[in-house]
Amino acid sequence: MRVRYVVCVMISALILMLCAAVPVNALSDKEITAPSAVLMDPRSGKVLYEKNAHEVRPCASITKVMTLTLVMEALDSGRIKLTDTVTASEHAASMGGSDIWLEPGERMSVDDMIKATVVASANDAAVALAEFICGSEDEFVSKMNEKAKALGMKETVFKNCNGLDEDGHVTSAYDVAVMSRELIKHKKIFNYSGIWMDHLRGGKTQLVNTNKLLKTYNGITGLKTGTTSAAGSCITATAERDGLSLIAVVLGSKTGKDRFRDAAALLDYGFASYAMYTPRTPDDAFTELEVIGGMSGSVRTTANINDVFMISKGDDKNIVQKTELPQNVKAPVSKGDRVGYIIFSKGKEILGKYPVTAAEDVREISLGEIFSLVLRAFSE
Repeated sequence: MRVRYVVCVMISALILMLCAAVPVNALSDKEITAPSAVLMDPRSGKVLYEKNAHEVRPCASITKVMTLTLVMEALDSGRIKLTDTVTASEHAASMGGSDIWLEPGERMSVDDMIKATVVASANDAAVALAEFICGSEDEFVSKMNEKAKALGMKETVFKNCNGLDEDGHVTSAYDVAVMSRELIKHKKIFNYSGIWMDHLRGGKTQLVNTNKLLKTYNGITGLKTGTTSAAGSCITATAERDGLSLIAVVLGSKTGKDRFRDAAALLDYGFASYAMYTPRTPDDAFTELEVIGGMSGSVRTTANINDVFMISKGDDKNIVQKTELPQNVKAPVSKGDRVGYIIFSKGKEILGKYPVTAAEDVREISLGEIFSLVLRAFSE
């Protein structure tokens, strides 16, 4: 009996250890049918789930994420305006696949061209925008590759701006998440990616969004779909709930339904597993430090944390907060100078690090000022 009891205890302990080692909301690769996928926190760029994330693959119209990033940069810099008129070239009008049937010489506003590119995934509109910004698609594609390099997208090479199949036009799920993260820094994109239906040409051309998650997924905000024979069905999906934003990338699905199901599964996993944490400024950040060689013997400190960061649900109890300040500082001290840090951590992982600064100026004492003080003391 005693041996059987010991064996049962050991088996129970082993089961508990195995259960503890696997997160309750863990997502297995079998649940994601696509050959390549990523779930990313757009605030930090942290990867929350990956499956063959760096596998080099074509991505079809997901390419337009980079195209739209450069368009948004041009808008933000004032180089182009939404009201500017874009004239379709012969080259732009010759695009196949998804398009809005631009005629050579046809004119549309930048606003309508962006709408067509985002909502209808129009290849011709994407090329027209590229030519409007850089003069030619080739020059624009060169800028796309420069931007990809600057973002650290090591598996990406662009050969066109719309994602039509072309030898050597490749990326990876991780790189798609990186460029999606860059695009959504431009909040204007959500004015377009959230549109379900709209019209162009005075109502003559109807646009229906290719992202069906807009009708089925709670919190979806965008972003872009893509489908070609070489790339399969792809999507980069963005969503937000309770302040938590996520990017889910799926490449190479067999069908459109598969990509939407996989994207929803990734987002469900993210929302079930993670939450946003709002760090509070601790009272010990407001103190006085001794000043060596200053006109004042001390300086007041201050801090203002205005941030949030992602944590695993339930981890708020494991977060350790520490204020690091020196015993003294040397003069001169200027208001706003960093004198220490407030650090939030979990184990060895630093979750957030925020400066503690001087709240006032303290001048360095000089021989002349010392002499002046001595004279003043004798005269009193």
